Formats: sequence, structure tokens, C-alpha cells
Amino acid sequence: MLKTVFIRVSSRALLLFVLLLSPVGAMAGKQALAKAPSEVFREAVALYEAGKYREALALAQRLARQGHVESQAMLGVFHEQGRGVPEDVRKAAEWFEMAARNGHAGAALALAMIHLEGRLGRKDVEKARYWLEQAARRGMREAQYNLALLYTGASGGRPDWQKAAYWFRKAAEQGYGLAQYNLGVLYLSGKGVERDFTEASEWFKRAALAGVPQGATEYGLLVFRGDGVRKSETIGAQWLAFAARSGHGPAMQKLARLHAIGRGVQKDPVQAAKWYLLAKKRGLQDAWLDLFLKHLPAEKLREARKLAEEFRPTRIKPFNPTAGGKTGLVRKPPVKTTARNR
Repeated sequence: MLKTVFIRVSSRALLLFVLLLSPVGAMAGKQALAKAPSEVFREAVALYEAGKYREALALAQRLARQGHVESQAMLGVFHEQGRGVPEDVRKAAEWFEMAARNGHAGAALALAMIHLEGRLGRKDVEKARYWLEQAARRGMREAQYNLALLYTGASGGRPDWQKAAYWFRKAAEQGYGLAQYNLGVLYLSGKGVERDFTEASEWFKRAALAGVPQGATEYGLLVFRGDGVRKSETIGAQWLAFAARSGHGPAMQKLARLHAIGRGVQKDPVQAAKWYLLAKKRGLQDAWLDLFLKHLPAEKLREARKLAEEFRPTRIKPFNPTAGGKTGLVRKPPVKTTARNR
């Protein structure tokens, strides 16, 4: 299933990874203005980070009037956040649009999300799409991902799966985990691309290594069944455990079944019950596992409930499949499965 949550870049994130952020000390405004615009802008950012919003605002305003693009985008942040000025999304949008028209990708993304969220009074998907395209074509992976979501029909309108696949790939190739996962889903379903289990498995694996539990779940299932990769029930189960330990409900449900029947993992009714109880807390139901719980001895069910109550999601890695039966943890999930010859 596609993950269709739009990623909105926060104002702070816009400053941190789009605007020019440099750890330099703040100085008085008149002294700073004797410097080059880029240096003055760094001073404005440093003042902002120090919480001196009015001083930072004054520098950004002077630079923005001189046509300094990053400062124009920064003024959008000030007005959106209400830092040094009253919060005003319309003024924020005006500054973001000015910066976006001058080539600022981050401002284009911020403006697109304002239109997509309807923060100017009504939702405008077409304007959002336009500005997302501007940012996406400038290489901003968050914009590429959001644009791909629009082409899946995530916010209404008719889907264009080929364009969705194109933009998911652009973001995925830049290491964006959610895009890697969604691209894997398209290869698995054959939407916008030719159906290809090997390609799907590769993108799911990349998403898993990027920390996306849905990717680990789907990759684990492909490895478990041998679809597109060399079959290994043990390694497939380890990927499912990786996702389950991260708190992913579907992986918990599937891992519960494996522990119940003893495939890929040790047969363990307590572990099976624990993982299913955790999955149920996340809204998942499984009639077969419900019957399994019903016939579980009371003492084992109590033990499973205790383990479930003590569970906390972690980033624990799967067991090393080459450790000769040892249960030592590895630094990375198992990745030594190879594409099956077609």
C-alpha cells in the first residue's frame, strides 16, 4: 500500500537545510551591513538562531529589498512563524512567492504546502502542483516526493501513475526513504511501470536501510517467499523483526504468525502472542491469531501480556544470519540476498 502522507517542511527546517546557515557570531546591524550580502545574511540567521528575531528581521528586510533571494525566503519564515512580526500567512506567502519566482526551491515548496493545506482560505491543488514542480525541477527531493503523491491522486484529481513513478524515482535516487518505498510499491503493483519483483525488492531494501519500516516489511516478505530475490525464510523473518521492533503493526502481525508456526524463527507461542497483542493495539485484527490466543494457556498469555506492556519501539537491528547460530546483533540489517536470475 502506498504511503500517501504529504511531507510539509517546517519553517525551522527551511532555515536549517535550505537557507544558508553558518555558525558565525552576531554583530551590530550597521557593522554587518558593511559586509557582503551573503555575510550579512549569515548574521541574520545567527541572530534568528539566538532568538533575536527583531534584529534578524531588520537585516533580512534590508537585504530582501535589495533582491537577496534567501532573505526574501527568510521573511516568509518570519511571517509564517510570527517571529518579530505578527503571524500572517498571507504575507508569508507573498515573500515565499517572491523568492520562489527568483529561483528559491525551498520557498517554492513552502508556498506549495500553503496552497495544498488551504491556509489562504481555500485549498488550491493546481497552484500547489505548479510550485511543487518548480521546486522538484530544481532537485528538491521533498518536493519531488510530494509532487509524486499528487500524481497518485492523493489530494483528489485523476492519477497519472507514470508521472508519479517518474517523480518518486527522482526523490528515491536522492536517498529519500518514503519515495524508495512508494517506488517499490509501484513496481510490485505494476502501476506507472512494468511489474518487476526484482526492482520492487531493491527499492524496498533501500527504504528499509533508510529507516522506513514499511520497506523492511515488504522486503522481508519478498525474501521470505523468494519473489525477486533469493528465498530465505530466516532472513525474511529477520527483516520483519526489524520492522516490528520499530513499532510497525503489520510487521508485528506477520511476525506473530511466524512465531506461532515456527517458520523462519523459533516456534514460540509467547512471542507470537506478544507480537499479536501489540499489533492489535495498533488496530490490526487476524481471525487465525485470535483463535490462537483463545487456545493459549493462561500462564503463557499472562507472560505475553507482560512482554507487550514492556515493549518500547527501538532501532534494534536484525540478527546476523551468518553468525553461526549466535544471536549477536549486527550494525546493519541483512542485505546479502541477491536478485534471483530471471
